[in-house]
Amino acid sequence: MRKRTLGFVALGAAASIFLSACGGESGSDGGQNAGAGFNAAESEIVNPSDATGGTLRYAMSSDIDSPDPGNTYYGYNWNFSRYYARTLLAYNPEPGENATDLVPDVAEALPESNEDFTEWTIKIKQGLLFEDGSEITAQDVKYGIIRGDFNGGALAKGPSYFAQKLDADPEFNVYESSDPLGEFDAIETPDDHTLVFHLKESFSEFPNILITPQTAPVPVDADRGELYEQHPVSSGPYKFDGDYEAGVGLDLVRNENWDADTDPIRRALPDSVEVELNVNQEEIDERLLSGELDVDLGGTGVGPAMHSRLANDESARPNMDNLFSGALRYVNIHTPVIEDVACRQAIMYAANRDSMHRAWGGTLGGDIATNFLPPAIPGSDPELDLYPSEDNTGDLEAAQGKLEECGMPEGFETTIAAREGRDNDIQTAEALQEALSRVGIEADIETYPAGDFFAQYAGSQDFVRDNNIGMSVSGWIPDWPTGYGFGQAITDGRAITETGNYNTAELDDPEINALWDRALETEDPEERAAIYGDIERMVLEQAAILPVVFDRAMFYRSAELTNVYFQPGYAMYDYMALGVDRG
Repeated sequence: MRKRTLGFVALGAAASIFLSACGGESGSDGGQNAGAGFNAAESEIVNPSDATGGTLRYAMSSDIDSPDPGNTYYGYNWNFSRYYARTLLAYNPEPGENATDLVPDVAEALPESNEDFTEWTIKIKQGLLFEDGSEITAQDVKYGIIRGDFNGGALAKGPSYFAQKLDADPEFNVYESSDPLGEFDAIETPDDHTLVFHLKESFSEFPNILITPQTAPVPVDADRGELYEQHPVSSGPYKFDGDYEAGVGLDLVRNENWDADTDPIRRALPDSVEVELNVNQEEIDERLLSGELDVDLGGTGVGPAMHSRLANDESARPNMDNLFSGALRYVNIHTPVIEDVACRQAIMYAANRDSMHRAWGGTLGGDIATNFLPPAIPGSDPELDLYPSEDNTGDLEAAQGKLEECGMPEGFETTIAAREGRDNDIQTAEALQEALSRVGIEADIETYPAGDFFAQYAGSQDFVRDNNIGMSVSGWIPDWPTGYGFGQAITDGRAITETGNYNTAELDDPEINALWDRALETEDPEERAAIYGDIERMVLEQAAILPVVFDRAMFYRSAELTNVYFQPGYAMYDYMALGVDRG
């Protein structure tokens, strides 16, 4: 059977759109801390340096969802976990138009497929070592994948692509198997350096999921289930110094068994990396400006107060990047709680997009979103607006008509869930709460810990129903820059899980599900883009997602931070490139 090797260079074109979408303006070198210029990190390396040493200091306003690479779905953590978790593939480690090209990491080369994209073979590099000096094998990679997706719900926070696509028993539980590597045959390891993936259906975009942290190798004997997060076994340039303390922080030090010659992805410049957790956002922002911190781990930019301050501070502009993240900020409308589509459409009409836009900082915060797919995604229709209103302030007459249609002419009561420590999310919820009250929809706002927001709260079916959560504020960046990489996980009914659910609206429309399948059986990118456009319209017709803003994040970089550039695959700086120069 003819093998086919896919280079995926087309992804670079998507990246260039991400980058060029925010043209920016150049700044002078005479600003605060002699910064490189406004939006300089958009397409070039700021403060390039080969200097090693020092401690790179991170902080975040919430807890990490999990340091376990098999149990995480936040973009910042996919970026950060690469310090200690090498993955099969990675994004190209450079700024510019080729930034989201796929390149090998643990893999020796890009994977090869059979003719119908149902079987994929990939070789891994020889001589790679774990932190204890033992060799990394294909079996370790296989185990990392199956524990991340076939665990009986013990690890509920990661994506479910492998569970959806592998030709495996969906009830297989790695923790109930006496021989998980032997019994799980959807991934074969014919030798210590080869993996063969068997899929149950065509999946032309399969290589893209090989960048996920779930492909990081994990030794069978080291796995402790949920407790593995306390001290994952390192395959990268850094290892845990002691254990991760939930809600407090973690420290990383150099892994002496990492070989830089095998790893073109990671610069590994600092001697150590420190992370503080649950730090107030305003404190983080002040410490960034004063030089007491280097990076806000969350990767969403400064908070609202600092955003307003920097927006009016010309002297700070040379140290600022105000970049389109590629993300959609949106509100899930939970279909099992607000079951009638007309009631959901009433919310869409009543929403004041202008006030929600202002919650994200207005023009510097991004662009009002009326469609579902970000502009850089092929198939996106930025002109699509099924719920228009004058000045984007809401069409109350149309909303009232929809309430009458669903039998709730006086409105109804519900709850909006938002993440603690995410000021923009909370202010979005407040703007929506006020707008909906104009048509009798009374919504309480409840905040929940960001680290467990999807695992235990807005992504838990029982919790949502028990607490009448009709809406939740969220954000999503593409797992990879195609319609499938952006939207499948949050709109395909087969991606719904009891906990750790990211299709938080619980949208399960057979027509939409069938279109996702059809897209992956379609080889022509333009035909796939047309299918993604059809899905975009249908998602909005179902009123399961209320788009808010295609956001910009305002980042501040100090003069001490080296090798800074924007990686659109993670919608933030590339953490693996960063170093510090305290001289």
